[in-house]
Amino acid sequence: MTMEIYTTITGEIPNGGVSPVLYEIQRSRFLAYAIHAEDENEVRAWLQTVKKEHYEARHVPYAMVLGEHSDRQRSSDDGEPGGTAGSPILEAIKARSITNAAVAVVRYFGGIKLGAGGLIRAYAHTAGLGLDAATKVRMTPLQTMYVQIDYDLLAPVERYIRDAGLLTEEAAYADRVTLPLLVPAADTELHQRALTDLTAGRAQYRLGGQKYVAVPLA
Repeated sequence: MTMEIYTTITGEIPNGGVSPVLYEIQRSRFLAYAIHAEDENEVRAWLQTVKKEHYEARHVPYAMVLGEHSDRQRSSDDGEPGGTAGSPILEAIKARSITNAAVAVVRYFGGIKLGAGGLIRAYAHTAGLGLDAATKVRMTPLQTMYVQIDYDLLAPVERYIRDAGLLTEEAAYADRVTLPLLVPAADTELHQRALTDLTAGRAQYRLGGQKYVAVPLA
């Protein structure tokens, strides 16, 4: 299957003792929790931790979207009226084009019924607040391109790498230097031509596999 760019969150909300994102309406309190996850079992274990912490809460609905193609989606109303909790949380994740993430919303009932429409809006809004508070990254597939050069070419090649803003992995030093560059697959020939000109044809190239690299989003 083709590797495609996708957006996900990092870590967990809350993290490091930070309070969860809170939304209050009609005396009901909604607390948003979010986590980066790539496996359903990981999500379910995390969900049990949230429920254990909030054992007095009446409902902890959740949703998850997993897979680089967002092809695994699950949600649960956890006792709320059908379609008023899990689905709105799921839609909040999908609306932000996020995958490999799960969101749980803890509800403490305030004594005033919100009605089906009110619940849908409250759960969707709270889930959105949690996701918006999370750090997001764009997972970008990059091609590994190994560039082998003589030591006298290292300084100008490293300058080219810096000027081009290319990502690198750890270099290997032997009879010659091997620099693993991470570049968009469509740009490999462009960089090969540029490096060939720079080194007067003395650089040698070998393509490795593709891997995902996390690029922070503003």
